[in-house]
Amino acid sequence: MKLIQHKREAFWFYRFLSNFYDHYVNPLFWTTGMRDASLELAGLKPHQKVADVGSGTGFTTEGIARWVDGENIECLDQSPHQMARAKAKAALQDCRFHLGDAEDLPFPTDAFDRYVSAGSIEYWPDPQRGIAEAYRILKPEGLALMIGPLRPKNLIGRWIADTWMLFPEERDYYQWFEAAGFVNIRKRYIAPKWVLKEPYGIALVGEKPQPGPSALSYEPDRFEARKSAVPVKSLPAFLGRLLAGSLAGFLFIPMALLGYLRYGVLKILGRPPVHPEVARDRLPLQLKLVLAFLGLALVAALAVRYAG
Repeated sequence: MKLIQHKREAFWFYRFLSNFYDHYVNPLFWTTGMRDASLELAGLKPHQKVADVGSGTGFTTEGIARWVDGENIECLDQSPHQMARAKAKAALQDCRFHLGDAEDLPFPTDAFDRYVSAGSIEYWPDPQRGIAEAYRILKPEGLALMIGPLRPKNLIGRWIADTWMLFPEERDYYQWFEAAGFVNIRKRYIAPKWVLKEPYGIALVGEKPQPGPSALSYEPDRFEARKSAVPVKSLPAFLGRLLAGSLAGFLFIPMALLGYLRYGVLKILGRPPVHPEVARDRLPLQLKLVLAFLGLALVAALAVRYAG
């Protein structure tokens, strides 16, 4: 039961989350260091034409724009609220923006040198379809870079993740890429510092070997045709899914704050356990400790208030 892995629920989830996504979500879950380590796999160059699918507020796009000329970057997202934030960023003024669907891209076949999608696949109802679309729009020898979360191994994190949205297993990413037709698939694990013993996410890159669409075939399913209003009879179910899914998502915030506190304590006592292959963020530890202590102070204040 993945409550936010539906386009309509995700649309409204980000309608509100976009207001504070860059300042309060990314520092905990998708940092500059994680982004840049992932983008290195794509071998970006100034002249390349790049599709940034699920571009959101433009945080990943800003990383792409460090290597690629803005006029060569095409951004696509289903959320106009997220896109408005991206359009306002100075580094992205030359980029082109499209409101659309990652599983039905409004781009021609064999059109791009690079495809990048970060933090979007977890909202796709049909990830295989989205990756087949990535294959279709790439030129031969073009690279697709998919950056997404991995299913947590601990029971509490797994339960929250499974309730919230799609957290694929590592093998799922490989199977989707291989089924779409990609070859020479490579990976890099990524994680913020608060995730100590296991990879939090994965950056996977694959190469398109020949021109044309993927061998997987799908019927046209235009994004605009699926933007109808929620039927009245399903409105309570929709609101229930949205509220419960949003709550599950926000439960990751205290988990992250407590994780940073644990990291700081282990750092003081000795070297904390880390996964040897994980590319981690480079934000100052002091900032993370401040966030951790603020989070704990808030939890303690609420506990005192309601205990009394």
